[in-house]
Amino acid sequence: MAPILTSSKFTDRVTHLQPEGAYAVLARAQALEAQGRKIIHLEIGQPDFPTPKNVSEAGINAIRAGKTKYTPPAGIPKFREIIAGYAGNLRGLKINPEQVIVGTGSKPGLFFPTLALVSPGDEVIYPDPGFPTYEAMIRVAGGIPVPIPLREENQFSFDLDIFDAEISDRTRLVILNSPGNPTGGVIPVDDLKHIASRAIEHDTWVISDEIYTQLVYDNIEAHSIAELDGMLARTVIVDGFSKTYSMTGWRLGYMIAPVGLAERLELLITHATGCTAAFTQYAGLEALTGPQDFVSGMVTEYQQRRDRMLELVNAIPGLRAQRPQGAFYLFPNIKSFGLNAKQIATRLIEEAGVAVLAGTDFGAGGEGYIRLVYATSMEDIEEGVQRMAGWFRSL
Repeated sequence: MAPILTSSKFTDRVTHLQPEGAYAVLARAQALEAQGRKIIHLEIGQPDFPTPKNVSEAGINAIRAGKTKYTPPAGIPKFREIIAGYAGNLRGLKINPEQVIVGTGSKPGLFFPTLALVSPGDEVIYPDPGFPTYEAMIRVAGGIPVPIPLREENQFSFDLDIFDAEISDRTRLVILNSPGNPTGGVIPVDDLKHIASRAIEHDTWVISDEIYTQLVYDNIEAHSIAELDGMLARTVIVDGFSKTYSMTGWRLGYMIAPVGLAERLELLITHATGCTAAFTQYAGLEALTGPQDFVSGMVTEYQQRRDRMLELVNAIPGLRAQRPQGAFYLFPNIKSFGLNAKQIATRLIEEAGVAVLAGTDFGAGGEGYIRLVYATSMEDIEEGVQRMAGWFRSL
């Protein structure tokens, strides 16, 4: 008889791992739908738009042309060159192709630099609430997670007083996400300058997760900390195609790092995934060099949805939501109702048929909030928030 595996037989680097809350809520929503319930999905953070036709055709044509073999681990040279120019122009930076490493989505751009830079016992600062992968990758690397609260009154940027108290010579890495998940907040330039000065003072690296950098509204610009003096040499920019080009299932992203670090990251790619699918890279090349009207049209639609969801949510007595500046998330404050975030999220799906995420799915700092996604139809936004309004009134 085979031995029963228990958690004591696994290493510390995996026993702490937990599922992402979005997948657990999605599974429950699908179970309720199988019972005949109609569930409004406001929980999954992916665009509801199809991949642009020209991009899909480029991928299909690449397969037809036999582009189905291995590529260099860091990516097809022409693709790296195009990314360097595109990403540099977007941020006002001079980026060399040798700094660009292509990956299977943006998550390798988060995990692999952490593995390359963080040794056991090193401290890593990250946003709370924030993308769950941040804490996971810190712990897998053996680092010590140091969460910094995001403040609603500051567009969900870092509490800089706590940041200053926590950063030290023990801090190996600071993780930023702007525009941010789950809050939709954009870090103000003055805050970036403050963070940069402390990073330089303590000789600390930065991973800047910029996957939502083009999804910004009201003529706001999301600046990269790498734009500031002295920061490109100590920053890893992480970006990809999932959100901007609605390519979540294509698994295509990239990291931009100083050349010495990029060489180490290429080796991690070599031994972890080998390379990114060639036809996916050709689709990405078309995304960057083809017409960009899809992106501008999608952002316009998101802003309209954001405005409508914000209007409806803020009309519910007891709810209060900041106007998100980027991404496609609303992060309403639910503290007036006397229930915790998980209780409200659970009851909303079970009793109102609306799938949302508890703020605590993104860390302890998310208590008192829920996350709503407006990357869905206007009809679902209106029906979903209407259902929520009725449920909150019944409390």
